[in-house]
Amino acid sequence: MDHLVDGQCRGTGRPQDRPPRPGGQRRMSALVARRTLETTVATPAEIPFDAVLAGQTPMVFKGLARDWPLVQAGLQSGQAARDYIRAHDQGGRVVGYTGDPAIKGRFFYDETRAAMNFKAERAPLETFLRRLEEVEGQNDAPSVYVGSADLDAYFPSLKAANDLGLGSETFGVEPPMAGIWLGNRTVAAAHYDMSNNIAVCAVGRRRFTLFPPDQVEGLYPGPLEPTPGGQVVSMVDFENPDLDRHPLFRQAQAAAQVAELEPGDVLVYPALWWHQVEALDAFNVLVNYWWNAAPGYVDTPMTTLLHGLLSLRDRPDFEKRGWKALFDYYVFGPAERAGAHLPEAARGPLGAMDEAKARRLRAYLLDRLNR
Repeated sequence: MDHLVDGQCRGTGRPQDRPPRPGGQRRMSALVARRTLETTVATPAEIPFDAVLAGQTPMVFKGLARDWPLVQAGLQSGQAARDYIRAHDQGGRVVGYTGDPAIKGRFFYDETRAAMNFKAERAPLETFLRRLEEVEGQNDAPSVYVGSADLDAYFPSLKAANDLGLGSETFGVEPPMAGIWLGNRTVAAAHYDMSNNIAVCAVGRRRFTLFPPDQVEGLYPGPLEPTPGGQVVSMVDFENPDLDRHPLFRQAQAAAQVAELEPGDVLVYPALWWHQVEALDAFNVLVNYWWNAAPGYVDTPMTTLLHGLLSLRDRPDFEKRGWKALFDYYVFGPAERAGAHLPEAARGPLGAMDEAKARRLRAYLLDRLNR
C-alpha cells in the first residue's frame, strides 16, 4: 500500500473542513471528525484483508474498480450507466422500493414505528429504471431504489464483465453473495450485516458512516421486526439527532468514521460494523460482496441471540453472570479449549465441528426446542 503517513493511511482529515459538493447532503459527515483510512493497491488481490478484518479497520481503496465498464459508463452519464445495465438485464423481477418526496430519501419507519414510510414491490428492473428517468432532475423527486439484486441470478453477464476477480483464497470455500443496488438520492438507515463486506461504488458518489460493533448501545437499535430492509436499524436520525431521547449517541458519534466514495472506489469493512449509506447523486449504483469465513453448515449467530432473549435475558443477574462464564469457556474462548482434556472420541461437539456433527447438534437442539 502507498500513501502512508506516520504509519497511517491517507484520509484522516476532517470531512467538515471540505465544502459540500453539488447535490450532496451533509448529514452525519459534518459531525464526525474521523475519516476512514484511504490507500491504493495495484490489484484487488493486494487488499490486506487481515488488516481490515482481524484489525477491525475499514479501508477505502481509491480507484480500484475504475476500469470496470459499468464505472466507465457512469462517468459518461447516468443514462449511459442505465443503458449499460439494461443491456445485461435478463428480465427477472427484482424487489424495489419507492418513497414519497417527504421522506427525503430516508427509507425508515412511519410515525407509528410499526410500519414503513415506503412501499416495496416486485417488478421488472425496467419498471424502476423508467421511474428513475421520469423523476431525474426534479428538485422534489420521490425516492426510488432497487436493493441487493443477486448478480448471479439477475445479471450474470454484468458480473462477468465487472468483477474483482477474487476467489477462494479470499472468500474460503463458500462463494460470496454478490449484489447490485441502484437508485436516486437515498439514505439507508444505520444497520449492521452479519457478513464481511466489499462495497464497490460503481456510479455516482456514496457516503458510508461507520461505527464499530461496541457502539450498539449508543445507536439505539429499533424493533427486531418489522425492519426496513431485513436488518435492525438505528432509531437515531443522524441529520437531526434528538440527544434528549438518545443521549448515548454522543459516544457513538465520537467513535464514528466517514468513508466518502467516488466512482471506482472500493470500501472493505468487517461484519457487524454499523453503517449508514447515503447515495449522493441523481443516479447511483453500488456492487457489493458479502462473505463469511465460516463453512455453510454453521448456523447464524442471530439464532443464538434470539434464543438468548428467550432463555437468558430475564434471569437474575447472578445467574446471567454464571452463564456468561460458561459462554466464555465454551464459545468465546479458544475453540479447542473445552474439549482439549477429553479423548478425541469423547469430544462430540466440543471437538472440531464438521457437517455431520453440525447436523446431529441441530437435530438435538430442535428436539429440545420442541419439547
